[in-house]
Amino acid sequence: MSASQHNLRLEGVYTAIVTPFTEDGSLDLAAFGKLLDWQLEGGVSGVVVCGTTGESPTVSEAEFVQLLGFARKKLSGRALLIAGTGTNCTQTTITRSKLAREHGAQALLIASPYYNKPTQNGLLAHYHAVADAVDLPIIVYNVPGRTAVNITTDTLIVLARHPNIIAVKEASGDINQIMDVIQRVPQPFTVLAGDDPITLPVLGCGGRGTISVISNEAPALMVQMVNAALSGDFEQARARHYQLLPLMKANFWESNPTVVKAALAEMGLIKNVLRLPLVPMSPRLRTSLTEELQNLKLV
Repeated sequence: MSASQHNLRLEGVYTAIVTPFTEDGSLDLAAFGKLLDWQLEGGVSGVVVCGTTGESPTVSEAEFVQLLGFARKKLSGRALLIAGTGTNCTQTTITRSKLAREHGAQALLIASPYYNKPTQNGLLAHYHAVADAVDLPIIVYNVPGRTAVNITTDTLIVLARHPNIIAVKEASGDINQIMDVIQRVPQPFTVLAGDDPITLPVLGCGGRGTISVISNEAPALMVQMVNAALSGDFEQARARHYQLLPLMKANFWESNPTVVKAALAEMGLIKNVLRLPLVPMSPRLRTSLTEELQNLKLV
């Protein structure tokens, strides 16, 4: 199937949604439902289930299926359902991606393999193997801070030629590289911001949206910022950007999703439970976090 047959053009805000747990550590589907309603109310274009913000390394296959099925029913076509299926084993990634397709995912977000540090040729072979095996649109996720390997622009250009690889979530943190990617990748390949604080600069340079953490807490405000930028109203977009910037930064005071889960718990949407090795946010930062939420009238 060619990219045009997929006919998927990514644009706007896609929330890398957290996975809520109950006190005993099991899935909290009631809270997940509330969170998805909050996203739909805020007008997001889609959600990523079981990305790294969703604590994907600690979610079992059965839970993955449960979360996808629940999200599919709740979203029922009103927002795109993207599944995070990246692992550091190509065969496991293919298996997880096929499972995602079976259970209603409409696109895949695939982080490059972490820990085993493949070469650029290894990355090409990995993504091509997955894209050949699974007929769903794929978003490549470049996050060298977590994987230890940067996907170079030259590598992305080759990947962008595959009909099933339609976009990149760029979280390299290098705006020069991101501009290079936007300028050089073939159309209609899409560049999405992968770091909330640089979403506006990425949009200003030609990116088409973001896969966002802060939109867990403030979906409507993030949607307003991105839509303003996409329609060329940079005055409005800048105003929203600077309004959200303190919370964007706060979300990364500790390892993601530690802070965003504390914030959502304070907002009454989920319980502040993470799975080891992640632990709840340190209490000394909680007061400052509450202040940022109050500033945005989220609590």
